[in-house]
Amino acid sequence: MPSYLPFKLSQELFRKSPRDLDAAETARLEQVVRLQVRIEAAVLASPEALGVVVPPASLAARLDEIRKRYGSREEFLADLQENGLDEAELEAAIARELRLEAVLEKVSARAAEVSDMEAEIYYRLHPNAFVRPEMRRLQHILITFDDPAGRDRAEALLRSLIPSVQDAPGFAAAALKHSQCPTALEQGLIGTVKPGQLYPELEPVAFALAAGEVSPPTESPVGLHLLRCDAIHPGATLSFHEARHRIIDHLTEQRRQICQRSWIKSLLKT
Repeated sequence: MPSYLPFKLSQELFRKSPRDLDAAETARLEQVVRLQVRIEAAVLASPEALGVVVPPASLAARLDEIRKRYGSREEFLADLQENGLDEAELEAAIARELRLEAVLEKVSARAAEVSDMEAEIYYRLHPNAFVRPEMRRLQHILITFDDPAGRDRAEALLRSLIPSVQDAPGFAAAALKHSQCPTALEQGLIGTVKPGQLYPELEPVAFALAAGEVSPPTESPVGLHLLRCDAIHPGATLSFHEARHRIIDHLTEQRRQICQRSWIKSLLKT
């Protein structure tokens, strides 16, 4: 497993192969690898690891998942070779990884269950987390330009379209004919958006439209747009009943992670 762990951690930390790292990244990777090796050795030597066996089907499924990331078997084998691995080493490393996951899962199962009372306390203490913002279903027509004259032509075209795009079918037809955005093939549909998902120049205009209303030409960094609001989904606050399962899942995962970290710390101290 000498090559697999650096390869895996390099991908996780830098989205690069170890051979593509600079000196600072390499030093950081080596530091993380040393810590990870220490943690893995402690976990697998623990009493909790006794009797933990990886089912062959789980190993086969994980290996198959990795192979499917490549266009061909030749590409898969070439990548292994470039990173100092062969199939046998990869299989051994993945088996070890799955065993580690199983041990940590076993440890995290010790975490106390989250009660309804604890979930409701969390709900009361974090009210902003359960506010669903107002959302808008939008269509648009985009015309791009390269210079002031092109901008003038784009604005003139969009203004000329406004009378014929007041309803959804008219807007869809105009988007298909004129829009220079790939969404033209989807009738100009941007989709249902919430605040923060549009260009800052478009957001105040879009969220001021009434349902069925079309905006004047509005400029963004990519061009000039006509926006049409198809529908408004009002904001709301989720009730505790609606949020209960989400809160319990969140707090349960928190407890499981704390349980794992505390256990690993105690192993390393020992």
